[in-house]
Amino acid sequence: MKKSGILNRHLAGALAELGHGDGVLICDAGMPIPPGPRVVDLAFRAGTPSFAEVLDGLLDELVVEGATAAEEIRDANPAAAALLDGRFPGLELVPHDELKARTAAARLVVRTGEARPYANVLLRCGVFF
Repeated sequence: MKKSGILNRHLAGALAELGHGDGVLICDAGMPIPPGPRVVDLAFRAGTPSFAEVLDGLLDELVVEGATAAEEIRDANPAAAALLDGRFPGLELVPHDELKARTAAARLVVRTGEARPYANVLLRCGVFF
């Protein structure tokens, strides 16, 4: 049994299968998820777990070479925008509809219980060497 890190077996297993260039969407409870990507749904109640908790947990486990979010986050959810700006200095912003379209090519979607709008980020996996 693991004693630290991500304990959810479905999420830990999905992360172990990721490779360089794979997309991982961390999303709020309301983000539409297209057919295709593997989904690990962590949502329990509105707000639990939070976008920030899940983001930081995944960043402890993954090598990330890029991140994309919806440009609408700046006005609709300044707290989430500040969180992403702090974690990803080169954050790419695109229209929300484009972010949703890109989600179809993601390898993994991790759904949080976040109940604030536009708390979504598409990560691009890097390589540790």
